Amino acid sequence: MTSPAQFNPQTFIELALSKGVLKFGEFTLKSGRVSPYFFNAGLLNDGEALSLLASGYADTLIKCDHVEVVFGPAYKGIPFVAATAVALSQNHGVSVPWGFNRKEAKDHGEGGVLVGASVAGKKVWIIDDVITAGTAIREVVGILKKAGAEIAGVLVALDRQEKGQGGLSAIQEVQKELDIPVHALVTMKDLMNFLEYRGESDALAKMEAYRIQYGI
Repeated sequence: MTSPAQFNPQTFIELALSKGVLKFGEFTLKSGRVSPYFFNAGLLNDGEALSLLASGYADTLIKCDHVEVVFGPAYKGIPFVAATAVALSQNHGVSVPWGFNRKEAKDHGEGGVLVGASVAGKKVWIIDDVITAGTAIREVVGILKKAGAEIAGVLVALDRQEKGQGGLSAIQEVQKELDIPVHALVTMKDLMNFLEYRGESDALAKMEAYRIQYGI
């Protein structure tokens, strides 16, 4: 059996561009900043895109310690975590339990806000698309800890590598506050390397200007 190719950020960036997941231009963010690019992981909505993303998550997780359960925050993280569990099994021969949360608790059937594998007493990796302000990650960490989980780390698709209100990025703030590692498959630096390789000098200049103003 041929081993699957390792995740390549450039390949993922090319796919993201072709699917409209990643766009270069001018985009006003919720923060009010005008960004030279926009990333919408919700458009990773076909088998090819989801498979490549999940393979990237799996390739990263297999190198990490304490992967006892993988967890996807509702709602966007749910397909990501399910696909990642499949990729871990198919690509690496490792069967890892997975689960997710509901936005609203149920009082019948499975009940509660957590669905899937038990997290009590387990080291849990959280899988999501991006960390923007860190609010959602802090919320799900609280839910998991209340259920008895130990948070091993967080894995996201993109690290924008830009400062929040202070001098740290949202990812750096989460790492510092929660004392957990956060890994990203693709960074702003990867996007800039891609543009340089493609000879997209105008887009690269805008990215560099944005990095100088807001980068970490």
